[in-house]
Amino acid sequence: MNQKIIERAEELLRSKSNYVGKDNLAGMEGFVTLALIDENGYPSQSSITISKTDGIKSVTFLTDINSNKVKKIRKCNKASISLASPEYMIILKGTIEILTDLESKRANWQQVLQEAYNADLPMKIGVF
Repeated sequence: MNQKIIERAEELLRSKSNYVGKDNLAGMEGFVTLALIDENGYPSQSSITISKTDGIKSVTFLTDINSNKVKKIRKCNKASISLASPEYMIILKGTIEILTDLESKRANWQQVLQEAYNADLPMKIGVF
């Protein structure tokens, strides 16, 4: 992958992250498409927000541990995300893992909940 594409991907990831909260639900600015493999071996896509990113090295998503996404990840950890802007579209492929340790939850959920709802709410388990 050339450096220009990497820079565009990282810029687009940054622009899509942290669009969590009531004020942002109407627009699609913060959503990306997450593709997983379903129980029958077919691609399954859903929109999800990025809560945190480290360029193209690491992208963090949060979801309920009982969600269909988690069930799919447990069966197959291959995933891709697609991001679009008016100028270009980027697809990233890789593996996804479920993190449920307390340190990960504290580092991710608490910050997102406080920013989204300006409250100190109980943490939930997430997928990253």
